[in-house]
Amino acid sequence: MIKIGTKVQDFSLPDANDKIHTLSDYKGKKVVIYFYPKDLTSGCTTQACAFRDSYDEFKKHDIIVIGISKDSVKSHKKFVETHDLPFILLSDEKIEVCKYFEVYVEKSMYGRKYMGVNRSTFILDEEGIITHIFEKASPKENAADILKVLI
Repeated sequence: MIKIGTKVQDFSLPDANDKIHTLSDYKGKKVVIYFYPKDLTSGCTTQACAFRDSYDEFKKHDIIVIGISKDSVKSHKKFVETHDLPFILLSDEKIEVCKYFEVYVEKSMYGRKYMGVNRSTFILDEEGIITHIFEKASPKENAADILKVLI
């Protein structure tokens, strides 16, 4: 996995409305990037709703929250609308950013191996340097854990 102290390379991905977001657009702000496996699944919904429920606190401290999965823009739009998600969700259908952060890994379920996104969260400082990594982030506690570190 990418390491603390790494300056993250710039990337651009579309959000739920097909608007392109580029990481460097957020230079000068702390950025939380959380990777999650799949829209509208139980763990991912729990995690997204935890970020939603504490979003005012992130916003108050001028912290940008970005969720990234390999789901489509259309899937993200449904996820955002279903759960009233106020933060940015980016679609990485080509899995390029997931691979760069080294969160696209071999997983196993019921003895079957497959490739998927490992739930992980990264905190970037105002210069785009990784300051904290939460590997195997808890869907329920991830947002609160990040706030404890940043506030």
